[in-house]
Amino acid sequence: MRSVRHLPRPRTLRARLTFGLVVLLAVSCAAVGLAAVVELNGFLTQRLDEQLVQVGTRFPESLEHQGLVPDDHDGDEYGDTRRQATGTFGARLVHGVITNKGLIRSGDPSADLGVNLTATDRARLAALPADSRPHTVELSALHDYRVLARPGRDGDVLIVGLPLESVQAAVHRLELVAGIVFGLALVVAGVAGAGWVRWSLRPLSRVAATATRVSELPLASGEVALPARVPESDPHGEVGRVAAAVNRMLGHVEDALTKRHASEERLRRFAADASHELRTPVASVRGHAELALLHPGPVPPEVTRALERITAESARMGEMVDDLLLLARLDAGRPLESLPVDLTRLVLDAVTDARAAGPGHGWTLDLPEEPVTVTGDAHRLHQVLANLLANARLHTPVGTKVTVTLDSGPEGARLVVHDDGPGVPEDIRPHVFERFTRAEHRRRPHAPGGGAGLGLSIVAAVAEAHGGSVELESSPGATTFTVELPTSEPT
Repeated sequence: MRSVRHLPRPRTLRARLTFGLVVLLAVSCAAVGLAAVVELNGFLTQRLDEQLVQVGTRFPESLEHQGLVPDDHDGDEYGDTRRQATGTFGARLVHGVITNKGLIRSGDPSADLGVNLTATDRARLAALPADSRPHTVELSALHDYRVLARPGRDGDVLIVGLPLESVQAAVHRLELVAGIVFGLALVVAGVAGAGWVRWSLRPLSRVAATATRVSELPLASGEVALPARVPESDPHGEVGRVAAAVNRMLGHVEDALTKRHASEERLRRFAADASHELRTPVASVRGHAELALLHPGPVPPEVTRALERITAESARMGEMVDDLLLLARLDAGRPLESLPVDLTRLVLDAVTDARAAGPGHGWTLDLPEEPVTVTGDAHRLHQVLANLLANARLHTPVGTKVTVTLDSGPEGARLVVHDDGPGVPEDIRPHVFERFTRAEHRRRPHAPGGGAGLGLSIVAAVAEAHGGSVELESSPGATTFTVELPTSEPT
């Protein structure tokens, strides 16, 4: 049973239909062949039985005169041997013991009385019922025989038999011919059936090809151009109905994607326009607050603190507006600078700034001996480094060790920022690169304030704009951000 389970099974619908067609044809051929063999065997055996009945028991009766010189009154008995068919077997039993036996051989008009019978053969002949009905007996010296036993006139049992060799030869020949013919029929039917099934399933193959092309399209964002619809086929058939349903579904999907793209474009334009328009009033508020702090006259402490808070929050709001404007431009596909950038120098500068901003953390550098150079925008790549290091500094407790590793391979540069802090909560990890995702109070409960949750989204957007990617692996005690950047110019 185990070997049957492990047999290869057809996977495609075309292969299954062809396999089923061949199996059904094989079963039909087997049934026809079996019926023909059984019928031929029965017919020839019946003819042999009729011949056996016609032969009668004259031959075994003549065996009573073995060893005697023929005279006028027993010539008929010896003549009986000459009128028997080749292979006729005769035997005489008295009280279950074979007293005489003989066989008519080819080309010999007289009976061969020296037939060697084993004890098993004698027992089988002695067990035959004397019912004058043919039975099949296997004799070791003579193979299969069809024999008939009748009671004799002297209280004995007379047995006569004819060989089944001719019947078996005809049956075996039919089996051979049927096997060859049916085998060729199965091969031809398999090839022709495969072609027919392939031709019949062409509309379904077109449906599958269209569905495959749609599944390969990036539908997450941006404008999507769906492929041509499935060619129409017979609407009354199953494949035609499937094709029509797929075309209707593609139409609905295209409408939904078009509306989504239009909504995204409106949202991008709004974010870009709002960010651009907010930059001037935010800068103006910050300038007026700084100017008020420079007033030479006495200012109440409460007013001074209020002005300082206005200056700080306006600076924070200005950074947020700049980040939103950057994300809107990246979403719109604005091209970045494409110049050679010494990534090693950027890492050194960024870690130096982070060490000055977070002296309570342990900062470690692991740089290659040769400088790593990529093609891109130096300002935006520096922003990526600064955001990753600021994320490690702001969202981990004092004393956390942060390791920055840079290496270069055949596929591009690889930047890794690792810290041994508490890790990113599991429910936040899938959304950590989304905008306005904030987890500082989960990683560092006592952290004072925090950003707007745009830093890591800028990291992902800038890396993608450079043709690279960023990944996160986090667990308690180990958080790793990996940025992959190609060394060639992004397309």
